[in-house]
Amino acid sequence: MGGCLTVILLSNSILLKPRSFWPKSYFQPKSEGSGGEKVLPEIDSFFFSLAFKLFLFFTDSSNQSQMTDLIYTEKELVQSLREYIKAEESKLATVKSWANKLDALTRVSTADPEGYLAHPVNAYKLMKRLNTEWSELESLVLQNPADGFVSNMSVHRQYFPDEEDETGAAKALMRLQDTYQLDSEAFSKGKLPGVHSNAVLTVDDCFDMGKTAYNDADYYHAVLWLQQALKQLDDGEEAVVSKADILDYLSYSVYQMGDLPRAIELTRRLVAIDPSHQRAGGNLRYFEQLLMKQLREMNQDYQPPSEEPIQLGTYSRPKDHLPERESYEALCRGEGIQMTEARRSRLFCRYHDGKRNPHLLLKPVKEEDEWDSPHIVRYLDLLSDEEIEKIKELAKPRLARATVRDPKTGVLTTANYRVSKSAWLEGEEDPVIDRVNQRIEAITGLTVETAELLQVANYGVGGQYEPHFDFSRKDEPDAFKRLGTGNRVATFLNYMSDVEAGGATVFPDFGAAIWPRKGTSVFWYNLFRSGEGDYRTRHAACPVLVGSKWVSNKWIHERGQEFRRPCGLTEVD
Repeated sequence: MGGCLTVILLSNSILLKPRSFWPKSYFQPKSEGSGGEKVLPEIDSFFFSLAFKLFLFFTDSSNQSQMTDLIYTEKELVQSLREYIKAEESKLATVKSWANKLDALTRVSTADPEGYLAHPVNAYKLMKRLNTEWSELESLVLQNPADGFVSNMSVHRQYFPDEEDETGAAKALMRLQDTYQLDSEAFSKGKLPGVHSNAVLTVDDCFDMGKTAYNDADYYHAVLWLQQALKQLDDGEEAVVSKADILDYLSYSVYQMGDLPRAIELTRRLVAIDPSHQRAGGNLRYFEQLLMKQLREMNQDYQPPSEEPIQLGTYSRPKDHLPERESYEALCRGEGIQMTEARRSRLFCRYHDGKRNPHLLLKPVKEEDEWDSPHIVRYLDLLSDEEIEKIKELAKPRLARATVRDPKTGVLTTANYRVSKSAWLEGEEDPVIDRVNQRIEAITGLTVETAELLQVANYGVGGQYEPHFDFSRKDEPDAFKRLGTGNRVATFLNYMSDVEAGGATVFPDFGAAIWPRKGTSVFWYNLFRSGEGDYRTRHAACPVLVGSKWVSNKWIHERGQEFRRPCGLTEVD
């Protein structure tokens, strides 16, 4: 039991770690008593046996007993045939069961696709079904090839999510869990802030979430999800995964989190279930010896593990590369916003005509102050629903994983801290794009001739862009060298959808949070008039908790702004 082993040598003891991958067996029910997988009867080997007996018979026809043997051979053949039929019926029953289940699921999902995918659990389970469960259903059908089904699967298979996609969906749930401080039980029951649905995670779903984290050596999240799988299994929920497998992974993950007493308790539970589990027995002895050694060194008495279940907050989340992680995530939750009443009194609303720009004289735009310093403004009713739909229509066929510009090479590349899909649209492609570009120029007073193309981005559930600067810093002078238009002087960001939960644009340096409102746009300068970067404008797109976030943005560059935004008297004007 436990499959292959990874061996870790620690001083004179051996600690055995569960492997980072396990064979999947959703569609192979366990055979009674053996613990192995049920497979179709080996018809080929049976016919070989029969042919061999016939060979013996015809080479010695006087042997009457060989004729008798054929009678029993035929009986064995009939029995084998019945077993084959039984196996086929069992397989068909399994396929029918899955067809009914998937039929019910697709009825719900196709009734309101966007609403269905707005819930992060539904998004994750869709990825998991298409990558894992449909593949195993295909494997089951292939045991007795069904040409129609297989050819259809082959056509569509190229469009299915792969292992990386399923892993990405799982990590998206973990990002949401961290950012919005949601425990695994709330997620497993579909209970999100302000939202409740029937989207639930089963024991097997939670176990797979835990395995995803485990495979990435992320033992913090592995513990949270494996503990939830164990809890649901202890509560009586049926599952394919065994309690022993959950305890195997969980005990090692808890050990990695430094909680030896609880690791010992969990390993003892595993040994009680399967006394012959060699890895568990060895690990138990190792954990106990290590704990006693630590207690002696610290001159402490043994304290039994806490009886409180493992939950969010039991263990500290490991620190990562992002120094402002806590403040960034707090702002995403609407906490820690530094807008005081005194500052709020300095914020105003007004009609803006772009300094009497002819395009805005008869119909000025509504402008709201979002923040005083640095000055951030929001423009209301800037994009109509029709314009938004046209922009999305043009962008959707070209959406691809969003990239960031490598600060050293200037080349666009993907990054884990930016999780979204984006496309770039030229003004010549459609009158709507050209109209939006001209509107941005009229409002800001800055030329868009040297600006980047209009970038359209879609952030699905868990989509985010961690804290970053839009402008290039002094240590990356070649970031925009290829463009030949200087640095990014300003950012014009259009919100093209409302977001049910999450998805704010936050500025950790000064504690601001700006929430998406469909049809509105926000604008700020990234550079002072001197051309020096305003480091306060480091900002982030918070993970989308529920819903889908569509934005488009225009990055306006320095070239051509010399007379439109001339230098000030000081470096920070």
